[in-house]
Amino acid sequence: MEAIVARVGDLRDGEMKEVQVGETKVLLTRLQGKFHAVGSVCTHYGGPLAEGVLSGERVFCPWHQSVFNAKSGDLEEPPGFDAVPRFEIRVEGDQVVVAVPDEQVERRTPAMCKCDSRADGRTFAILGAGGAGQAAAETLRQVGFKGKILLITREQALPYDRPQLSKGYLSGEAGAAGLPWRTPEFYRDHDIEVQLGRGIARVEAAAQTIKFADGAALNYDTALVATGGVALRLTAPGADLANVFTLRSPVDADKIIAAAGRAKTALAVGASFIGMEAAASLTKRGLQVTVVAPGAVPIHRILGPEIGRALQKVHEANGVKFVMGARVAGFEVAGRVQTVVLDNGEKIPADLVIAGVGVKPATDFLQGIKLNLDGSVPVDKYLQAAPGLYAAGDVASFPDWRDGAAIRIEHWRLALQHGRTAARNMAGKITEFAGVPFFWSDQFDVIIQYVGYAPSWDEIIFHGKPEDHDFLGFYVKDGQLRAAAAMNRDRQMGALAELLRLNQAPTPKELRQGPLDLVAELSDISS
Repeated sequence: MEAIVARVGDLRDGEMKEVQVGETKVLLTRLQGKFHAVGSVCTHYGGPLAEGVLSGERVFCPWHQSVFNAKSGDLEEPPGFDAVPRFEIRVEGDQVVVAVPDEQVERRTPAMCKCDSRADGRTFAILGAGGAGQAAAETLRQVGFKGKILLITREQALPYDRPQLSKGYLSGEAGAAGLPWRTPEFYRDHDIEVQLGRGIARVEAAAQTIKFADGAALNYDTALVATGGVALRLTAPGADLANVFTLRSPVDADKIIAAAGRAKTALAVGASFIGMEAAASLTKRGLQVTVVAPGAVPIHRILGPEIGRALQKVHEANGVKFVMGARVAGFEVAGRVQTVVLDNGEKIPADLVIAGVGVKPATDFLQGIKLNLDGSVPVDKYLQAAPGLYAAGDVASFPDWRDGAAIRIEHWRLALQHGRTAARNMAGKITEFAGVPFFWSDQFDVIIQYVGYAPSWDEIIFHGKPEDHDFLGFYVKDGQLRAAAAMNRDRQMGALAELLRLNQAPTPKELRQGPLDLVAELSDISS
């Protein structure tokens, strides 16, 4: 099927728009005088690419910053895994004509090689099947690695979309069918051997050997440690009682959902993202939820007090109660939790408790590697920890792409970025990690986006007001823009991510002078 979708003069160089050919949504771009047509629907959650940002050949999804190539449709940045299709296009006189298949196509699996032990007899072991592990396994096949790939996980589930656990899955708005990224057939077809339920007793880095909990052993040529984090548990007396949960896996989520079906009240311990997202999700299930945390304002250490207060008001408007400046001291029980006792003496009814008090890197099994005090694995700019050993995601302490300082970031998208970079280096495609971190949080349909990294800051420059849910907040440290948070500024955040990557971000002085059109700033640089 084909259709005339535009006239030549409808788009200038560097512009894009969505057009329709039958039932197929097409992203039309004009780059250096030539027209290109690719799919217009992001392969992550279906975001409209035409509402994002175009930088050279890079198209940013406005929702979660997946990046696609506007000419080929290839995936360039996660959290998407699949590419978008490329469509045939031609210009006849003044008319732009696009041809699409009769059957609607919105995604395509990137080209991957097959395993060929005669061509490459090596074994690559990926420890952990979260974002970093899954991204690494797929990328290895995409860059031509023909050896054996083992994707090893202690869980019984195929790799899944963990951010959904505290959001749509816990709230009941998304079902279990949407959690797995890939089907069993995908792994079979691309020669990725997934080993479920395999606990690791130790990894001997020098000997390049894995000892499993069941006594088996494996020699590897190269390994990637992508085991993620272990949820910290409450230490107050009674924290091991029934209906006191952490949330890290689908099994955890299913237990919470089952308990919520019999509950009227819930308490979230911790006012960071897991605690706040869980509070929103359980409220949507009809529970009365209380959040307890030691700080004065939710999420203030990550986003600052202004944004934290704005998010607290969103929760309060939806019925969530907050007790800030307090800690859990114990529990009153009758077989299971009934009441939570705080260190200020207050008692709060709770039929279930979710502890969102942080995670620690899952690295206790590593031998022959000197770990950092927090348990993380120090790696270089190629994500290599030792000969034949790499680390990615929550477990990796890696050089800041801006100044080389060692940092560790527990962001889902960053784990995917790490996995892709580590895989390229494992396969000999030497690549420095230089991805710009990004994360998002959805709380009562209010979405906060964050780009860059600023563990501390000297000031936050606001364009707009957090309480209006329409703002940009720029985090400045030592006279340099380090990160930004925003609500309802999707295109501006996509543009800022690219400006940060290109080292062309506005200066604090420019930001203090008032609102800037970051999309226009990027367009000027890209043109």
